[in-house]
Amino acid sequence: MNVLDKIMKPKSIAVIGASTKEHTIGSDIMKRLQEYKFNGKIYPVNPKGGIIEGLQAYTNVNEIPGEVDLAIIVVNAKFVLDTIDQCHKKGIKGLCIITAGFKETGAEGAELEKQLLAKVREYGMRCVGPNCLGVVNTHPDIRMDGCFAESLPERGNIGFVSQSGALGGGILNILKDLNLGFAQFISIGNQADVNAETALEYWENEPDVEQILLYMESIQNPANFRKLASRITKKKPILALKAGRSAAGASAASSHTGSLAGADKAAAALLKQSGVIREFSLKNLFSTAKVFANCPIPKGDRVAIITNSGGPGIMATDAVSEYGMQMAKISDETKAKLRSFLPAAASVKNPIDMIASAPIEHYKQTLETVIADENVDMIITIYLPFLGLKDIDVAKALMEIKAKNPQKPVIGVFMTTNEFFSKLSDMNVNMPFFMYAEEAADGLNRLNQQRLWMEQPAGKIPCYDVDRAKVEKIIKASIAEGRDQLTTLESIDVLQAYGIRACKYGLATNEEEVVNLGNAIGYPVVMKMTSKTTSHKTDVGGVRVNIQSEEQLRAEYKDLIQKLTEKGLIEGLEGVIIQEMVKGNREMVCGIATDPQYGPMMMFGLGGVFVEALKDVTFRIAPLTDLDAKDMIKSVKAYKLLQGARGTKPAQMEQIEETLLRLSQLVNDFKFIDELDINPLLISEKTGEGIAVDGRIKVRLEEAKKAFSCDCAVCYQ
Repeated sequence: MNVLDKIMKPKSIAVIGASTKEHTIGSDIMKRLQEYKFNGKIYPVNPKGGIIEGLQAYTNVNEIPGEVDLAIIVVNAKFVLDTIDQCHKKGIKGLCIITAGFKETGAEGAELEKQLLAKVREYGMRCVGPNCLGVVNTHPDIRMDGCFAESLPERGNIGFVSQSGALGGGILNILKDLNLGFAQFISIGNQADVNAETALEYWENEPDVEQILLYMESIQNPANFRKLASRITKKKPILALKAGRSAAGASAASSHTGSLAGADKAAAALLKQSGVIREFSLKNLFSTAKVFANCPIPKGDRVAIITNSGGPGIMATDAVSEYGMQMAKISDETKAKLRSFLPAAASVKNPIDMIASAPIEHYKQTLETVIADENVDMIITIYLPFLGLKDIDVAKALMEIKAKNPQKPVIGVFMTTNEFFSKLSDMNVNMPFFMYAEEAADGLNRLNQQRLWMEQPAGKIPCYDVDRAKVEKIIKASIAEGRDQLTTLESIDVLQAYGIRACKYGLATNEEEVVNLGNAIGYPVVMKMTSKTTSHKTDVGGVRVNIQSEEQLRAEYKDLIQKLTEKGLIEGLEGVIIQEMVKGNREMVCGIATDPQYGPMMMFGLGGVFVEALKDVTFRIAPLTDLDAKDMIKSVKAYKLLQGARGTKPAQMEQIEETLLRLSQLVNDFKFIDELDINPLLISEKTGEGIAVDGRIKVRLEEAKKAFSCDCAVCYQ
């Protein structure tokens, strides 16, 4: 038995802080448990004893004669720790602490919560809350409404976790209007113990929960969330509304990757990599939930549209196409059958326009015929009120056909009055209904997104043969000098040690070395200063390109030395890098930025000087799988350039994917790398390779020192 069963499937509940005083939480919880007809025993606990809601109240939890699975605690915060001790003495393993006054109130409350958690762990309990709305299980065998929302819960197939109690309560109150129901609901509050991840794991194999909804303001353990969600989304959909989309902290970053990153980009990357469907509004969250509640996962993305009006049919077609789904090719057999009963003016091509005079019988026959077509995976049925045809009658007729043919998703688009949707809320519906075609197309797109994720094989994290010892030596030398920023030369050496293709280069510290290197590499070459004090070389004229001869190289070197001397920057100069000049007009960028909570994030996108202006970049959380790397490259607009637009040589996609995967391995091996930029990653006109032309690496100095302070490889494994 899962210990969370004591909370979510209790046979007996003690309400500690039960009250006879109207409109108090202790009174409301007692009422909800009874009104919803909880199937187990309810024990009110109040120091005054007496009768509460017709039940004998006990002055102390230990006076209760029978066993207790769950204690719902609504006493003042200062009494909560003693109450937990009493619950332990009684042998209670499940707690739901409604009481507020913990870490949400400041340092004193945070300390109290820390002590609370220590007791819960010591006693082997599980605890929802504190500072929460409560828990609900609508299963007929349980029927527990252990929260203080005003409305009783509606029965359904959704497991819902809310970090906000008030929001959770508001949603419970409008479930009927939404035509939705919950299987289980957990308001996690301060999530001292039970959090979203606990709920995910609990519901993974819970047959009563067919889809999971999350309202989150934070993700406590991103790595664990990713592991769990990636696994669970292969079995059932997870929909998330993640609030708090500000990019606070990003402005402090010095690299391109860092300045383009932000907390929300990290959350977005994590959810995408975990197969979680992210919504950005409550309206969209529940619209999508309604689709999953009433539709199976389709076998493909071919959509048929049935309508009684041409305009909405065309608009629905546009919406389907914009989501990249296909308009189904209706079979000749289906067309012939449709022609046998539809009027001559009707169109039997997709979208199928039955025309305005279509009676209910045509709706039924058309839907039946189209569902049977093997070329069709999903169906949108559009209704506009014409000729006295009643919307609710059409809806009932469609649901009748759907009940007989549950194998394919069918969505109704009813451009009618709000009264129609009110009537639906009093009915048991078996298909979703929306006002507009775009909402239906959005729902089908989410179904298709889930299908593609479930069909996709699990990604693999490759391990390449690299020169880790060389990188360790380079970084140790840097931190020995107290530098958190590696020089350009050191950065390129690190990249090459990890098998990342960089330009041929060498370091020169005087004019003769410069010329010898240029002649050995072959012209044209690029000359770049490498300095321990100046990281942005272009700002000080430290990069000279397209040098065609020995004479030009000498002149450029002399000019650089003169300019740096004039600006007082000569002291930090280590020398200049002479580098092969790779020709190519396509400049990409890839790199690493560290989010304080989510850890290292990989970036890929359009690079060069406009990287921060155009922001055609995408992020994923490291470590990357091979599928993550492929997906990153395909998800930027510049992908078309890589494919070989306007006669250019197509980029070597696999080599670019490998570059990202090798960077991911680098940051996984050296977890103290804070920022890394390869800008540009130039796509060679000659070979299509992605070549690192420039590199910048910054480490977290104290963390690096600590990692290297012992010989134990575990320090940065």
